[in-house]
Amino acid sequence: MKITNVLPKLGVLLLVIVAFASCEEDFSNLDTNIINENFTSPDTTFSVVAYSKLLGGIQTNGLSSYKLGVYNDPVYGKTISHFLGQMVLSTANPTFPVDSLDPVLERVVLHLPYFSTSSTDSDDVTTYTLDSIFGSASTNISVYESNYFLRDTDPDSNFEDQQKYYSNQGPLFQSNLGQLLATKNAFVPSSDEIELIFEDIDTIALPPGLLIDLPVDFFQQKIIDQEGEEVLINNNNFKNYFRGLFLEASADGDGNTFLFSTEDAKVTLYYSSETTSLDSDGNQQTDDDGNIIRLLDSYDLNFSGINVNVFDNNLPSTVSTALANSNSALGDETLYIRGGEGIVTIIDLFGGDDNQNGIHDLEELREKEWLINEANLIFYVDQDKVSGGSFEPERIMVFDPKNNTILADYSIDLTTNNTAVDAVIQHLGRLERDSDEHGEYYKIRLTSHVSNLINKDSTNISIGLMVSQNVSLINFRSLENELLVNNPDVESLTQVPASCVISPEGTVLHGNRSSNQEKRLKLQVYYTEPNN
Repeated sequence: MKITNVLPKLGVLLLVIVAFASCEEDFSNLDTNIINENFTSPDTTFSVVAYSKLLGGIQTNGLSSYKLGVYNDPVYGKTISHFLGQMVLSTANPTFPVDSLDPVLERVVLHLPYFSTSSTDSDDVTTYTLDSIFGSASTNISVYESNYFLRDTDPDSNFEDQQKYYSNQGPLFQSNLGQLLATKNAFVPSSDEIELIFEDIDTIALPPGLLIDLPVDFFQQKIIDQEGEEVLINNNNFKNYFRGLFLEASADGDGNTFLFSTEDAKVTLYYSSETTSLDSDGNQQTDDDGNIIRLLDSYDLNFSGINVNVFDNNLPSTVSTALANSNSALGDETLYIRGGEGIVTIIDLFGGDDNQNGIHDLEELREKEWLINEANLIFYVDQDKVSGGSFEPERIMVFDPKNNTILADYSIDLTTNNTAVDAVIQHLGRLERDSDEHGEYYKIRLTSHVSNLINKDSTNISIGLMVSQNVSLINFRSLENELLVNNPDVESLTQVPASCVISPEGTVLHGNRSSNQEKRLKLQVYYTEPNN
């Protein structure tokens, strides 16, 4: 009897547990539309204040990748990215050549590989798919020897801090240019593999990238002829002797810009020499035509020293005027964000008394002790101002400008380890697009951040928003001049994520005072009220 009575009860209990677990699963699904009496409706929102500011000069040394070229944004106009790279010996005190005779410097090339993925078919043919190429019109690249010495440490800190170089120092670097070494006109990125053919000697295959031939005579005198001299003994001597290359971009039209990693970029000196190997008769080995076999060797100058991006920006007057007149107290109708020497949007949550009951919204929520199930900022793209398609950035990024770090939601995102384009998509949602590929909105999830504000009395800091090229990169770079913000707990913006610096793109969003009320920026909150 006891068994027959207990089993039904256990069954009911299990059903209750399963049902409860199912509800919990539904409620933990942050994109759910299921609502019951414990939750607010999706229309429960709180007003925010958001405004945009121009950053000015930004630190560009020590980046994970760099830009080169011309990018013409439909909204933000033309940005030209130049590059200053400090050359480093691949091996100190080099010898040219080793165990060979009659050395000849055959060719010197600058190679900046694009970001790409490769695949090889059954016929052993390799094809490449390029990444981080912006624009398809031609760009001109000029290569100069630089006479500007890039210091490792800052004399203003008694040489204790690392020297910072900024995106607006182009005029300084360009006033210290040396010899023009080469020019590549009408350059357009190609996915084709590069072949360097050394007739009767060898053929070298290189991945797709910018390839520029540099003058052999210059590097013969600058490098080869200095064998054994103090200037090549170590890199400290060398970096002062040969201070680097300045790559200057220009374009009559729209141009193109590409990203590259300095880990793979290099100047390579290819030289040949007669073999010292002897045949059975004791003579130098020859080819089928009776010519003494020549061997190809190479020596690399790497960009593993200090590297700097500098930008020339030409903002349209409509944008610059809007930024100069941004309203930090009430917020803006239109929000601007752009990478590079860019534009940041500052967001202040819970800035007032939405229900006009005389109690500040945040204090009221703290008194109510709501359990926050989900909190979102949805940024609608201003489709009247943005052309759509490939010009729109796929990712945007929020950050903590007080502590120069990411928000709490970043650290608990289960997609953090995904590939870059799909990383951190629970917190920093990818651009949602209409059927015509026109960007519609970005959804930024701030559940942990808002929960901490309400239930842990965290400081209600301002939040920074920028375009990001790679949200997996979470290191920061300094602004040349701090940017004041309208929040006494933050006071000023001093750094921004490095991933925002390397992005050339920008977009335009509806602000909290947009004339389109349905697309106004608001904080959307789902919550559970405690049972008191």
